Amino acid sequence: MSAPTADRTFHPDTISPLSFWAASAADREATFARLRADAPVSWHPPVEGALIPPEQPGIWAVARHADIAYVSKHPELFTSGQGVMVEEVPEEMLEAAMSFLAMDGKRHSMLRRLVSAAFTPRRVEAITEQIENQARVIVDDLLATDSGDFVAQVSKRLPMWTIYEMMGLPEEHREEAAHHADGMVSWNDPDVAAGREPGEVLNESLVALLGLALDLAEARRADPRDDLMTNLVEAEVDGEHLTDEEIAAFFVLLSVAGNDTTRNTISLVARALQDNPEQRSLLVDDFEGHAATAIEEFVRYATPVMTFRRTAVVDTELGGQQIKAGEWLLLLYPSGNRDADAFDAPAAFDVTRSPNPHLGFGGGGPHYCMGAFLAKTQLRELFGQLLSRAPGLTLGDPEYLVGNFVHAVRSLPYTLEK
Repeated sequence: MSAPTADRTFHPDTISPLSFWAASAADREATFARLRADAPVSWHPPVEGALIPPEQPGIWAVARHADIAYVSKHPELFTSGQGVMVEEVPEEMLEAAMSFLAMDGKRHSMLRRLVSAAFTPRRVEAITEQIENQARVIVDDLLATDSGDFVAQVSKRLPMWTIYEMMGLPEEHREEAAHHADGMVSWNDPDVAAGREPGEVLNESLVALLGLALDLAEARRADPRDDLMTNLVEAEVDGEHLTDEEIAAFFVLLSVAGNDTTRNTISLVARALQDNPEQRSLLVDDFEGHAATAIEEFVRYATPVMTFRRTAVVDTELGGQQIKAGEWLLLLYPSGNRDADAFDAPAAFDVTRSPNPHLGFGGGGPHYCMGAFLAKTQLRELFGQLLSRAPGLTLGDPEYLVGNFVHAVRSLPYTLEK
């Protein structure tokens, strides 16, 4: 394997500083557009804000839709198994925190097959019914208020309720689990950190979530119930079962990935619908007729996960650049989802857009998001309720968390005219 090189020239339109990610989405897109046009694969300094700074001399930024999809579909060239974040992470933490997200090859395939086996048709039907009820109750509660924070009142509630109810986590532990899920991704946020060091927040959150999952797995092995955790401990493929440690890692992944993605999509789309009243009218007039395409556009337009990393396995070429084995590549999903070579009028919010080959669930390949059906069901049920029952909802200006991983809305004020 070749050693990563330090003798490259950094691109002047740098995406590495936290100040870049603190700018508006429109400002970031202006940079992405220049990169797509002139330097679709470009070399940048190590990305700021990493909990464990990398030893890498730099990172490749991949800006075009076609290149992001190519990297995603070729794990033999670009691995996830060395981590998907822009920092060095110990191998034992990778598996405990990211499950099969940070794996490739046979082990990745086997774990995905085992987890998929737990999502039986009956389980999927039960989860769908749970989400329908949850969306209805959340909008009931919203309608009982006059004003507040839309993130706390609506966006934040649905993902965690869905995940922990379908897993069978007892209600008395759900708030604790949601708190630690926040800590896994928001360790730089002063409100979440509450005076603790970032590493302390991350470690405490991971240990707590693993403990909750291990206790629940043990309880379901002894006393099976009608929930996903029972399905997971009983899942079998070719004589293989998931270990408690593998189940716990999946619980952590589901808690974190299932929380941030849907939560922030809800917030960003709610504001986008207000800013695009003609699109909102289309959905109000015929939600069922437009729901399928609208949900795909929700995910494309919001792009809640902004980046994932891959590591080059061998020397290769991408976008006219020679990539050396061991070098890191940062997949810029917001850029790919605004690429005019892949989308007509990519800046427009168009709930009738079809086709819509967005990268919101990954760029295809073996790491396509397993939770896509969950997210789509949540978005469909919640916006079906909001659009039909809350016409007097008005949203203010969002406040964002600064980071290069998730397009995160900290708060979104609302008023409700009745």
